[in-house]
Amino acid sequence: MYLKMLKMHALNRAIPGSFSTKQRSSCAFAGPSAPLKSKRTLPVLKAAQEARQEADGLYSLEKEGSNGGLTKTDVFIDRQGQFVQVMCTDYGYRSGVGRMYQAADGTIPVSGFELALDNFKRELASLRRSVRMDEYARVTNASPPSSLPRKAAFELGGLVVQGFAALDKKLEEAKVLPKLEATPESPDVVDPATGEVKSEYQRIRQKLLQLKLSNKKVMEREHKRESSGGKVETSWYVRLLYNVVCFMLDVLFDNRPIQRFWFLETVARMPYFSYISCIHLYETLGWWRAAAELRKIHFFEEWNELHHLQIMESLGGDQAWFDRFLAEHAAVLYYWVCIGFYLVSPKNAYNFMQRVEHHAADTYTEFIEENRELLASIPPPMVALNYYRNEDLYLFDSFQTCDSEAATECLVRRPACNNLLDVFINIRDDEDEHVKTMKACQNESIARDLAKGRGQPIELE
Repeated sequence: MYLKMLKMHALNRAIPGSFSTKQRSSCAFAGPSAPLKSKRTLPVLKAAQEARQEADGLYSLEKEGSNGGLTKTDVFIDRQGQFVQVMCTDYGYRSGVGRMYQAADGTIPVSGFELALDNFKRELASLRRSVRMDEYARVTNASPPSSLPRKAAFELGGLVVQGFAALDKKLEEAKVLPKLEATPESPDVVDPATGEVKSEYQRIRQKLLQLKLSNKKVMEREHKRESSGGKVETSWYVRLLYNVVCFMLDVLFDNRPIQRFWFLETVARMPYFSYISCIHLYETLGWWRAAAELRKIHFFEEWNELHHLQIMESLGGDQAWFDRFLAEHAAVLYYWVCIGFYLVSPKNAYNFMQRVEHHAADTYTEFIEENRELLASIPPPMVALNYYRNEDLYLFDSFQTCDSEAATECLVRRPACNNLLDVFINIRDDEDEHVKTMKACQNESIARDLAKGRGQPIELE
């Protein structure tokens, strides 16, 4: 509370005008929407927005706009007292439902049965909207198939979707299923003065839709890195699994970069979960307890990937039902594959993850180069600011790895986060840190780093 008062005092001194505290994530998906039919609902919307301003973490400033009137701009105050404009739009499917840095953050979950039932109801309604509104066509239109096999596969998929849509209509007419309702708009995306979706949310969404990524250029960048000395030596079966994963990403998420990144970050957490599970099992059975420090590092890495995931969710990466279905089931399968890898050979498990993290860094680098100007024009999402610019960076610092084995101390990263370009540069640099950590786990230099942290020098053979 004292810190909040200091921030408000600093805000009054630094920027003239009025302000109010506002909820950390104040809006949800802003898709096309017609004006509200009844003006009587507008006071209700306004009251709902004012109620959400009770939470702290985000401030709403009134400043003079280009037309001479007052406009509201949401800002975040970082640990140094700097003001950063925030993308107040959360385009994620799960906006406000058990998400970090939102209203439910820090609450205890209800029973697993209740969570499963609620999720089933939401996903069933989402699946019905997906087939009835032909979400599949929007996905395929983003990257029209060129080869004959892909055309045939996409045509078959379209027929399957049409069949499910017809079945859903018949079940609805027979009253087996309830009437399908449109996705409700969050009160925060609607202007209480007009009842229309705010133009700012539409403007940002249009910019996000313009982002692009070339699979061919990503592959060229990866080959260039390997030819310049950055090649990772792996066994044939590790290479095979890696190639299968990359091919699947290229086919399913061609020209859909944010969705690709969301899928990638969903499954990227699984290896760290699997390493922790195996190490915990070894400790419980009394087989091996010297890896407890590794378990801690893998948690820090997973915490980092979690924030990457939530950043991609806030940009709308999880909006499509098919993407969620694929990513969540692939993540469960991937977890058990990584368990098997680690049980047989931890070094091969780390080697595989080093390849994956290298690929992620190459992909983000290419994405940054292709969209640099557009990314620089979009404010950062709230989750990114809370992770990179808050007061406590202990977990962020703890997964950093020194480049040189002879280094006595590592450079402290304090990345900027003023726009979406900074956010993606930070994520790319995080992936590079994961690469170094996975390499250190293979050659046992991680043990030297851990010993330095405890002040206990050791010798390795």
